[in-house]
Amino acid sequence: MSSIITRRALVTGAAVGAGVLLTGCDKIAANPEARKILFMGEDMNRGLQRALTNRNALVPEFSPAQMSPIFRSNGTRDPGTPDYTAMVANNFADYRLQVGGLVDRPLSVTLPQLRQMPSRAQITRHDCVEGWSAIGKWQGPKLGALLKAAQIRDSARYVVFTCADLYGGTPYYESVDLVDAFHPQTILAWALNDQVLDVAHGAPVRLRVERQLGYKHAKYVMRIDAVDSLAGIGKGKGGYWEDNVDYDWYAGI
Repeated sequence: MSSIITRRALVTGAAVGAGVLLTGCDKIAANPEARKILFMGEDMNRGLQRALTNRNALVPEFSPAQMSPIFRSNGTRDPGTPDYTAMVANNFADYRLQVGGLVDRPLSVTLPQLRQMPSRAQITRHDCVEGWSAIGKWQGPKLGALLKAAQIRDSARYVVFTCADLYGGTPYYESVDLVDAFHPQTILAWALNDQVLDVAHGAPVRLRVERQLGYKHAKYVMRIDAVDSLAGIGKGKGGYWEDNVDYDWYAGI
């Protein structure tokens, strides 16, 4: 077994050492010291990981026999807004995934169109900042394929996701850079464990960015924008949790 201490091990150990019983990703906000331990050294972690690993290195994938009997949901379980509730009621027939920003060919993609795209199925482990993990099978098109179809511009540096769930009246948002956006295991999942994604797990579309912790895996994705800077996104740190409770923007594992 490798003697390298991974971020995954540090996250789990820090949560236990701090004596924190976490039942939701927002609960860690109540313990500033735990946050400080969990997220120290963001730049060092990002630099070390990318210096020591190939940018396209894959995370481990598992066999069907290793899948968790229950894959718990996390974060928002149901956006509950009138617009989202209406989409659920008509089985997402009116859903359109908007792809814009720094692209030459903006897209408006229906759910059937998304499901007809060449897809990737992968059985991976989800590691939550709460300290729990689960192995599940995700299926959907590669994010990179959608960005190529939209003809993303050379000036783009990040991809921002805007979601259907609201926090304080504002749509949830998250972002990744182009290294992770074009990683072969970064997909827009519409299925979990060979079943169409349900509401609790992020229907109709959820980001799976497998080389990062679970809070980066945005649920209920409604819009994707290519941008050249995160300065104009929320408070400038690139994501809701990053802006409001000091989570790392880069959550590599």
